[in-house]
Amino acid sequence: MTGEPVILVVDDDQRNREMLAEALRQAHFRVDLAGSGEEAIERGGQRLYDAVFSDIKMASVSGLDVLTAFRAMSPETPVILLTAFGSVETAIQAMKQGAFDYITKPFNLDEVVLVAQRAVDHCRLVRDHRHLQKAFTEHPRAASMIGRSRKMVDVFKVVGKLARSRAAVLIQGESGTGKELIARAIHDNSARAARPFVAVNCSAIPDTLIESELFGHVKGSFTGAHSFRRGLLEESSGGTFFLDEVGDLTPAGQAKLLRAIQEGEVRRVGSNESIPLDLRVIAASRRNLQQLVTAGRFREDLLYRLNTVTLTLPPLRERPEDIPLLAEFFLARNSGEQEAPTASLSPDAMQALIRYPWPGNVRELQHVIERAVALASHSVLSVDDLPSEMRSAEGHRSDLTSSLPGTLSALQREHVLKVLEATGGNKERAARLLGISRRTLYRFLDRYGLFHSPSPSEPISPDPGITS
Repeated sequence: MTGEPVILVVDDDQRNREMLAEALRQAHFRVDLAGSGEEAIERGGQRLYDAVFSDIKMASVSGLDVLTAFRAMSPETPVILLTAFGSVETAIQAMKQGAFDYITKPFNLDEVVLVAQRAVDHCRLVRDHRHLQKAFTEHPRAASMIGRSRKMVDVFKVVGKLARSRAAVLIQGESGTGKELIARAIHDNSARAARPFVAVNCSAIPDTLIESELFGHVKGSFTGAHSFRRGLLEESSGGTFFLDEVGDLTPAGQAKLLRAIQEGEVRRVGSNESIPLDLRVIAASRRNLQQLVTAGRFREDLLYRLNTVTLTLPPLRERPEDIPLLAEFFLARNSGEQEAPTASLSPDAMQALIRYPWPGNVRELQHVIERAVALASHSVLSVDDLPSEMRSAEGHRSDLTSSLPGTLSALQREHVLKVLEATGGNKERAARLLGISRRTLYRFLDRYGLFHSPSPSEPISPDPGITS
């Protein structure tokens, strides 16, 4: 979504239309007006709206009819219904048919603006979600390399340059930062893309099998060699050979690998025939290879062969601005794979993800979202759907902010109070406007000394599911 959000206001009462439009324009929304349900549906067929506010009680075509039409034309567009005839039955019917929210007249204009902002944000998330699903379907590997932070943009620029060369590349970074994805991106965008990309995890090959795995063997060359086998280096000839966790290679394995790279050929175990190699080597390590050289645990001459260019990937905690984009991507992918109803993350859940230090980096984030989608039974994930360590981190931060008078805690308290005032003390609606669960709202109120426990008539429930 680009530019100012556009909202359609539908009401057959001119005074109400203009009052709503003025409030929304002052909040920097663009507004179109429709004086009837028929006109609203016609406008919806001509352009895409980011939200619709519609009166329910209108002649001929009602607000519920407008809702039904927009659900068919543009299901991601949130529709908020307005009425002076507030009743439980009407509200239930509106929400069952997919209304984003329901506001009774006379309405508080501050509340209208808050609902509008939430609706527009929700629309943006749903549209981004669908875009990411499409990206994953068309380019499953490339789509995983997501980032708009300065550090990742710099990495992508280097990848583009490396794809045009044959230089050996050493990729360094913590576990889970996406080293193999970067190696594949270099290969996929190079002149070798049509040839094999062969990956080997050096820490998984026993020293006794390293020679056979890398160079291959002929039948009968050793006990257990019941047939001829090509080695991994030979299989990757013409393409790219990726050595993952090369720092875990044993001294004997390092010596044999160095010889093959230097000579540009291999001999299968048990054979005297030399087989020429045409390959590009990309290595990766979570450990600092220069420090291993200093400690005498890695060959310096092999390091020189591997690191013509060194590319260091930043850990996720150093690029928090990429977390929302990555989270939405994994959410879109897992929702599609599991046919789950999840459409978005609530603001409190997203903030918890951003604050968490992610020791397992992108891989850990992927697993967290996959778990949450698998276990959730509602359309919006809240902080309560995240692992306990993330909820604990959120609570610890809240304790810290609550001890800072006049800063974040004070601003947060003031905002919660304003929303409660705008909703007439309705905690269900206040939680929706704040984008948090009622349970989280009760924790806020208890922390500020405003409320200590829910009344018997207000049971604590998870976030209400919002139908997109």
